[in-house]
Parts: sequence; C-alpha cells; structure tokens
Amino acid sequence: MSAPRWDVEGRDWPNRAHSRFVEVGRIRWHVQVMGEGPVVLLLHGTGAATHSWRDVAPRLAQHFTVVAPDLPGHGFTSGRPPGGLSMASMARAVAELIAALDMSPQMIVGHSAGAAIALRMVGDGLAQPSALIGLNAAVLPFPGLAARIFPTLAKLLFVNPFAPTIFSRIARTPGEVGRFLPRATGSRIDAAGVDLYARLFATSGHCSGAITMMAQWDLPSLKALLPTVSVPVLLLHGAKDAAIPPSDAEAARKLIPDAEARLLPDLGHLAHEEQPEMVAALIADFARTHGLCA
Repeated sequence: MSAPRWDVEGRDWPNRAHSRFVEVGRIRWHVQVMGEGPVVLLLHGTGAATHSWRDVAPRLAQHFTVVAPDLPGHGFTSGRPPGGLSMASMARAVAELIAALDMSPQMIVGHSAGAAIALRMVGDGLAQPSALIGLNAAVLPFPGLAARIFPTLAKLLFVNPFAPTIFSRIARTPGEVGRFLPRATGSRIDAAGVDLYARLFATSGHCSGAITMMAQWDLPSLKALLPTVSVPVLLLHGAKDAAIPPSDAEAARKLIPDAEARLLPDLGHLAHEEQPEMVAALIADFARTHGLCA
C-alpha cells in the first residue's frame, strides 16, 4: 500500500519550512509549528491533512503559536495508535503528541471530524483549553436511515482490501478530484488546493486511513458526551455544506452548555479553505473574547 512521500507528494507542501517529524510511541507524526503566543491546535478532518490550514495557519501565527498535525492515517503521519483510528484513540494520540511537544493548547480548532476529536479530548479530560471552535463540525450521528447505511458502508469498504487501491486509481483520473470536491462538500477551492487533495487521494495509504477512520467512528457516544463539555465553544458552519447539514450546528449548540453557532453564508464544508482570511479573523476574535490573544 502506497503512502504519501515527503520528497514526492510533499515536495512543495504548503508551509513546508514549518514542518517537522516527531516520533511518539507507535506514530511518526508530521506536524507544523509556527508563530509565537498562546498555543492554538488545529485538527483537520477526514481525508485532509495540514494543507487544509495552508492559508489559515500563517494568519493565526501572527498572534499565536500554531500547531497543526497530520492525523494518524492521513498525510505524512505514519503509524497507528493503540486502538486504531477510533475517535477515542485519535484523541489520546493527539494528546500524547501535544505532551511530547510540551505545548498545552489554549484553544483547539477542529474541522469536521477534527472537531469531534477536539471535543472528545476535552470530554475525556485530555486537554483543558480555554476555548474550542468547530468548523463544519461532524459531531452528531447521521439522521434516519443514513444512521445505519453510512456506517455500514464504511465498514464494508474497510474490510475490502482493494477499496483503498480502487479509490486511489479513481483519484489519479485527470480532473476527477476537481469534480468530486464541489459535489461532496459544496465548496469551490482554488486549483492549488484541489491538486493537494488529488496528491493525497492518489495514494492508497491515505485513502485507507480515511476509510478506516470512518469505519471506526462512533458519533452516538460523542453526542452523549457533549453536555459534559465545559469550555466555551463556537460552531462555525458553511450554509452550503453538502457533507454535514448546517442544521447540525444549531442542534449541537443546544447540547453543549456554553456554545454559540454561526452560519457562514455562501460557503461549503471547506469554508476555511474558501475564505481563510475571514475564518482566521473569526478564530482570532473568539480567542480575543476569551482573553487568549498575545
């Protein structure tokens, strides 16, 4: 199974000068660290990597120390944590990375499944940030029939050893990723961003990580945990998100004791890649509200 190679797929990776590789337990992490000030941890979603923050991270680095890892099974991070790519295992693994870096995040910003990991870290007592932001957060179970179909489909793909190779071959078809992303996310990102996703999805190792993560995801347990989250939470959600219903932001807000939700007009699931300047400003404003700006 082919994994993304730092000297090939990562040859001109965004913010490459800020990349480092850190070994913690079974995992060799690719993580980017930049800036000075209060620590902000950025967690990407399923199928993405640090490139997802390519334009947000440098803007935040003007005020914060930004830490952005590739999650296990994704990008240039290799190895799997004990327990695989379940939400709880991923949360523990990220906490171990942060401890190894000796950086305690004052704020965690998670996109999609990254928001679920952030909330799980807080709910499990693995992190004590002063604030948390979920971007197009994937934190609630799928509604109705989809609650049974989607997890089952992911598990079927997981047990099929050929699935990652099939997906990677499709991704290598010229223009296929560029056609897929708008349909799947409701977002239109620039050509450079599409190319970065195409590089990753063209490798069966990255596809395997995304499929495995979906197959091992447990959103019902996270929903039950949300009322115990004790930090202020801001839920930003693209109004045109084709992956996660915008109504989920308001539903999650009602479950979290100290939360607010805000829709971002005309943006989709990759809102932070469509409008990085605006999203970075909203993150900084929320940090400032909670006394975190340097």
